[in-house]
Amino acid sequence: MRNIVQPKVYLVAKTELLSENLLAYIADIGGPAWKPGEGTPGGETLIEAAGRICYRSWQEYDPEIPEGTNPNVVRVRGGAREYIANLLAHGHGSVLEHVSATFILKDVSRVLTHELVRHRAGMAFSQESLRYVRLDDLGFWFPRALERNPDALKRFEEVAGFLESVQKELAGLFDVGHMKDFKTKKELTSLFRRLAPQGLGTTIMVTGNLRAYRHIIAARTNEAAEEEIRLVVGEMAAVLKSEYPAVFQDMTRDEATGAWVFEHRKV
Repeated sequence: MRNIVQPKVYLVAKTELLSENLLAYIADIGGPAWKPGEGTPGGETLIEAAGRICYRSWQEYDPEIPEGTNPNVVRVRGGAREYIANLLAHGHGSVLEHVSATFILKDVSRVLTHELVRHRAGMAFSQESLRYVRLDDLGFWFPRALERNPDALKRFEEVAGFLESVQKELAGLFDVGHMKDFKTKKELTSLFRRLAPQGLGTTIMVTGNLRAYRHIIAARTNEAAEEEIRLVVGEMAAVLKSEYPAVFQDMTRDEATGAWVFEHRKV
């Protein structure tokens, strides 16, 4: 059996801003006095632009720029952070959906992925398939409760090792390694996985928009959530706060519980 594994979180993609094209649009609506903030993440600039399109609030009203200004706007907030703070406070979360981030979660259990994939709105998932991927070894992350009980840990390791040996034994009984017919190999691999435990380490790619991530973080880092998903989603939350500080400016970590909590929940 493989050594005990530790879940790993990799940010592998995020929304890219095409600044030149955004500025071309600004010029097309009359050239209001607005430009992306220096040092602002592209995704947050995109969110700011989405909000300003909704309200035509690029600058204070100018009758010479009818497509780029609005006579109803009497105050224009400057900068993405201040602008997004106002969006969050008023619950205008739809503009956050324009920006997405993609993670690869490695060595997470199917206990975790079964819960994570329930979050369908605004999310996409691509998970390692045990119908196609034959198991040679099983990696496990062990919950902390096992650390407090050495006998239970030993028994846990024994069962995990036995289930791994069954996978290899079945492959040998069917002589899968020498088969040329992929269809048959796929059928047998699907058969073997019925004896694979939920706790085995797997890999999943997760893409979601920032509005959806806020909901997942609030739900899955809560102290009542399952231990492993709290750990993994907590790491994702820290990455997202670093990448998009304005969007997650109202998110703080409760040091007592480890939960990430939001000042504005319904965004």
